[in-house]
Amino acid sequence: MNDIEVIKAFSEAGYQVSPEAVEIIRSSNSPLALIESVLSTVDESVFVIQPEHIAEYRQTADNIDFNECAGLQSSPASNELHKSDFLSPGKAFTKQPVSGETTSQLLDRSSSTPGSYPTTSFKISDHIFSDSVSSDSVSSDSVSSDSVSSDSVSSDSLSSDSVSSDSLSSDSVSSDSVSSDSVSSDSVSSGPVSSDSLSSDPVSSDSLSSDSVSSGPLSSDPISSSVPGPSKVPLCGAGQALFVGKALGQNPVSVLQDVTGHSSCVGEYMQFVQYFRDRYSRLSEILRGRLNARPMESLRGRSFRRGGDSKSEELSIIGMVSEISSTNNGHKILSLEDPTGSFSVLIRNSDKDLFELASRVLLDEVIGATGKVTNDGNLMIATKLTQPDVPNGGARRTGAKGKAVLISDVHVGSSQFLEEPWLDFLNFIKGESDSESLRLIAKEVRYLVIAGDIVDGVGIYPDQEKELAIEDVYDQYRKAAEYLREIPGHIRVILSPGNHDTVRQAEPQPALPEKVRAYFPSNVTFVGNPSLVDLDGVQILIYHGRSIDDLVASIPGVSYQEPAGAMLEMLKRRHLAPTYGSRVSISPEKKDYFVIDPVPDIIHTGHVHTVGVQRYKNVLLVNSGTWQGQTDFQKRVNLMPVPAKVPVVDLADLGVKLLDFE
Repeated sequence: MNDIEVIKAFSEAGYQVSPEAVEIIRSSNSPLALIESVLSTVDESVFVIQPEHIAEYRQTADNIDFNECAGLQSSPASNELHKSDFLSPGKAFTKQPVSGETTSQLLDRSSSTPGSYPTTSFKISDHIFSDSVSSDSVSSDSVSSDSVSSDSVSSDSLSSDSVSSDSLSSDSVSSDSVSSDSVSSDSVSSGPVSSDSLSSDPVSSDSLSSDSVSSGPLSSDPISSSVPGPSKVPLCGAGQALFVGKALGQNPVSVLQDVTGHSSCVGEYMQFVQYFRDRYSRLSEILRGRLNARPMESLRGRSFRRGGDSKSEELSIIGMVSEISSTNNGHKILSLEDPTGSFSVLIRNSDKDLFELASRVLLDEVIGATGKVTNDGNLMIATKLTQPDVPNGGARRTGAKGKAVLISDVHVGSSQFLEEPWLDFLNFIKGESDSESLRLIAKEVRYLVIAGDIVDGVGIYPDQEKELAIEDVYDQYRKAAEYLREIPGHIRVILSPGNHDTVRQAEPQPALPEKVRAYFPSNVTFVGNPSLVDLDGVQILIYHGRSIDDLVASIPGVSYQEPAGAMLEMLKRRHLAPTYGSRVSISPEKKDYFVIDPVPDIIHTGHVHTVGVQRYKNVLLVNSGTWQGQTDFQKRVNLMPVPAKVPVVDLADLGVKLLDFE
């Protein structure tokens, strides 16, 4: 029985397992009997199986024959075969090489980040179903301005009296979902890590929108402002979730989605296939609930004129955006791909609202397009674009009580770490603040959620060592753990990593390694990045937020000064990092952990060192700022961080108060 099989056995039961415990189990005479003994008796409050949970069963399990335990009649020589059959992880890890082809030959858009994974410009029709035949896509060069003139698309064919798409058959093509049960160690390395990309504009307290929370100077009472929560109505359905781990007790935590213990990526071709297949399948399924979409293959080369009727049908398709270009006349062309092929969609610049929406479309996001196809069946003239978005619905009643504190980017170890405000924050959370109003709030705090960069790390950007007060990364973690030990034991701390932490740079990132976790107190629950957790009925999606760099660079109007605007764009696309191969290095796992499904109650990010709070369709969006002052790099790019601002969320109605400890 190998390490992977041991990890899988525990992960399927909802537990993580330490490397030391894996070694003990793997080396025992009867690993399966030992696993069964531990799982049948382990306390439900345990999140990570440690050697001490195994020691008392080791001797007994070593004396049990596997065949007897399983009720099998066979010789001892066949024990290993039966164990393998019982767990059967082999198929999930079978390599599937592509004869005569390399990954570089299959890709035609190279990565812009050194050390990152290749990008997605090999066709979706190739990598969603590798045995399907892709039809030729229409490039911007082949679509001249004449192709959208009245000669090629008659005014009759674009009349408003079109045939409703409801009359079309729903020949949608579903793809088999790919299981993410496979477990391996974190095998994806990343290339050189550049410094955080930050905006050149300083952030003032006046720069936050009316929907966000002001972070300006406060009076003696540090409660700066609040965002009221929604009215209470029944909770919406949460959808299916992958249960990973749990921490029960007074303030329970359930980890619903997390790559920790489930990573199987080694960068093979088929893993890219599975990754994009999973993304397309899940997002297109959301869109099919709103569009009567047809496979793209059924559109190409066919006439859609109905007998003698001069009016054209209006059709819908769903695809992943593989290319964005423009015609000579300034119209925009989106090349969409689905499992059956590709199709070009033209958005005319005369349709102002639609053209503006198309200008915000990103590569690799999944969208729906509705419009009329030209007479030759080679081009769709779009009348509507549909994003997965969050459905409209009533406000949620969580049933929970108390408060959750959201912070990120503490950067312990940095010479710019703001220790004095941080100690004031610790006094608050311990209920020892000088402010009576803060003491009252502290009594209701049940959770502290940290969205990455608990330490400053080492070697994250050039010359970082010149800005470190603690030069050893493990000493940084020891100091961070020392701070967190001051937090009362009844408060559950949920800690997720970021790009400054000691985990792989490729996302999704697993939880901090066991060596680091051992420094922290028992009330800390470690999760990956991103991760979906349930805090006594309130679902919160934790993501450090590195893709905000990509969104700021790609979408007009999105800025570091208002990070909640970038989070809103994620939510509309139902994806935390839509564009593959940009500044965020993404590991092609079998499951796309960046898809926002189910829709959480709260999305919590950090990374950009500014504060933003906004509500969108009953989802609370929070970017929680930093505990680090302005670094030399931030001075060079003229960025002024917004430190020591703490959003506190009321779990009953998701109302927010922003506390200022600076």
